[in-house]
Amino acid sequence: MKKLLLLSAFLVSVIAFAQKPIFVAAKVKAATVYFNSAEISQTTSAMLPKGTSEIVIKNVSDYVNENTIQIGAPSTVTVLSVQFTDDYVSEYVIDETNPTIKKVRDSISWVKKEIQKVGIQKVSNTKTIELLDKNQQVSGVNSGLNMVDLMKMVDYYNLKRTEISNALISLDEKEKKLNKQLSSLNAKLETNTKNEDEISDGKLIIQVMNEVAGNVDFDINYLTSDASWKPLYDLRANSIGEPMEMMYKAEVKQETGIDWKKVKLTLSSGNPNQNNQAPTVNPWFLRYKEEIVRIRGYSSMNALQGKVAGMQIVGDANAVEAVEADNSLQEVVVTGVGSRINENQLNVSFDIDIPYDILSNGKAHSVALKEIKIPATYKYYAAPKVEKEAFLMAEIVDYSKYNLLNGEANIIFEGMYVGKTRINTNQTSDTLSLSMGRDKKMAVKREKVADKSGTKFLSSKKEQTFTYDITVRNNKKEAAQLLLKDQYPLSPDKEIEIELLQSDSAKVNAETGILTWDLDLKPNETKKIRISYRVKYPKDKVIDNL
Repeated sequence: MKKLLLLSAFLVSVIAFAQKPIFVAAKVKAATVYFNSAEISQTTSAMLPKGTSEIVIKNVSDYVNENTIQIGAPSTVTVLSVQFTDDYVSEYVIDETNPTIKKVRDSISWVKKEIQKVGIQKVSNTKTIELLDKNQQVSGVNSGLNMVDLMKMVDYYNLKRTEISNALISLDEKEKKLNKQLSSLNAKLETNTKNEDEISDGKLIIQVMNEVAGNVDFDINYLTSDASWKPLYDLRANSIGEPMEMMYKAEVKQETGIDWKKVKLTLSSGNPNQNNQAPTVNPWFLRYKEEIVRIRGYSSMNALQGKVAGMQIVGDANAVEAVEADNSLQEVVVTGVGSRINENQLNVSFDIDIPYDILSNGKAHSVALKEIKIPATYKYYAAPKVEKEAFLMAEIVDYSKYNLLNGEANIIFEGMYVGKTRINTNQTSDTLSLSMGRDKKMAVKREKVADKSGTKFLSSKKEQTFTYDITVRNNKKEAAQLLLKDQYPLSPDKEIEIELLQSDSAKVNAETGILTWDLDLKPNETKKIRISYRVKYPKDKVIDNL
């Protein structure tokens, strides 16, 4: 008896699942976008009978991480299984027993036959015109007909050809109307999606057990790829005496297969796909390896590198990320642009107040996050050995409280667009230094002093002396600070002797060979600095980067 009951329950379950699936379309409600993926929140509802049902939820992303699918349902509904697919075609199988569907099918069949009849008539009339044209040409040449018979033939030709041509025009119009009628009838057999988002190929097939028949609401959440965002900035400075205005923006794009229309948008710096398993520390055993010594020289052709008081000089002065800073900044002023910032120990997220439309076309959509007025200290920076022009640097103290992320920034200085820079927050200093671009009004020139430079040959040594004059001029109407950097070479070999002869009160870092000057320049003031150094090395050797 017990076995019979179990078998009966199994058969009921099989019969229930064999019923025609219930098709519904999901609507995108919210999206949390990460740098390389997105978490989609969707809603839908279905009229369910009591017992078990199969529901096919259309309009989900084409790229769903199945391990992240979550289905929310009332307590009266139990979700038995969830499956994602992009190859489910049974939704288009039509119930032919429905009288309405049968009537539409009959109408479609009749219209198709009428279109075929029109096509036959058009072919027949076209061939008749071709035959008339051919016979008219033959009859008109050496036909032997008298004038009366010839005129009768011409009249017949004109009458008949006009009649058939008009018939072809009527047939074309009839064919267009029939095709339009056919399209209308076919549309009645398809799902009406005029008021829905564009339907994707992605679908969720869920099997549920419902305790009470009625309408049931479902919440759907999952992770999908092919969505991303990146930070962008607009940096505006009207003068070096005013705070910097920063517009914090985001560039959002997605190709998930579904359009996001009027969605609640959140942008996060987190990575939901990263490995969250805490690492283990294993024993560390040392082993021998052949030692390789590499010596890197310095020259104007190489990257000018060195670290001085937390600053790095590189070949492109735009990439300078830190300069000595003044710690006199004040609190940030944030104006409402329509986002709330949530920060924890792992990431930063921006909740956008305004609903956004982000279409699934891969095009970049600009989203305004916040506008900030940041007090900044402005200083000019020049390394004329590497770059002949000076750069305006804006220094921001305690920048971490502004929730900045690495990104590209447009620079607008004194009302003019001057180029792009990068905001790099991956540094240990509490001062962020932003390059605001080149300023030609701060003139910098580095020239070799010929009569103070030269080469001497001693008994076994070659002695070379190098002397340079660096001239800086402030052509602006206001005073300015200039951080000036240069260098002298360092010796990787005890046979190479280097002596710094003159540095004109520079801060000298003997470990890196970097010379630093902090100059205060009045309007239209010019200052000249001289550096000189001597290099001795065996005269039978050649230094290729001196």
